[in-house]
Amino acid sequence: MQVTEITARTALVRSKIPGVHYVINPYLGCGHGCRYCYAVFMRKYARHHARSAWGAFVEVKVNIAEVLRGELRRKRQRGRALLCSVCDPYQPVELKYRLTRQCLEILGEFGWEISILTRSPLVTRDLDLLTALGDVSVGLSIPTDDDRVRQVLEPNAPPIGARVAALQRLQQAGLSPWVFIAPMLPLNPQRLYDLLAPYVSRVMLDPLNYRGQVRALFKRQGWDYALTDAYAAETRANLERLFGNKVR
Repeated sequence: MQVTEITARTALVRSKIPGVHYVINPYLGCGHGCRYCYAVFMRKYARHHARSAWGAFVEVKVNIAEVLRGELRRKRQRGRALLCSVCDPYQPVELKYRLTRQCLEILGEFGWEISILTRSPLVTRDLDLLTALGDVSVGLSIPTDDDRVRQVLEPNAPPIGARVAALQRLQQAGLSPWVFIAPMLPLNPQRLYDLLAPYVSRVMLDPLNYRGQVRALFKRQGWDYALTDAYAAETRANLERLFGNKVR
């Protein structure tokens, strides 16, 4: 993993995500190396690693907390900020740099609403802060129940069991965690429901949209069926039936 420190010019980026006003990405690149990642296009914006493989580098915006504080001071209205949209806020380098935590602290100082989406149980490191913040929404991305699938498609991301354990800790701390089942990878709907249902307040679903970049990999694994619209529709229907009104 190549890690390079850079400085950011901006912290808040306007969002087109419903209910989110701005996104904050403390890192450019992601150490999880998910094979299907839609954010691979961000590589062209890398200052030092534009030719590196996605998942092989992270550029760390070491001054992003200072920039964020300055931008929030100039905002006339509060809003909701999401960490993150094109990286994982709790990817491995966060353990050292703590930029996500710094951003959360500053957003809290200014009374902003906060959404978090991550694949990592490292989010539980910040339980003291998360429980003290006002309006905070914490989601875990768990796209399959099968850790063998995770090992192939999310090779450097935390195991599924560790993510479920993080959900449990978040719930026990008094938060209402949610799950993003996206993209819907090869999975068993009933088993995934049994894993998640005790701990989640809501569920969001999304199909695998960038199928071309993983088609050959899926075929080698015998997962061709999961590339079809029929699989996406059937899986969604089964998950909606199981989770009921928790699906948004």
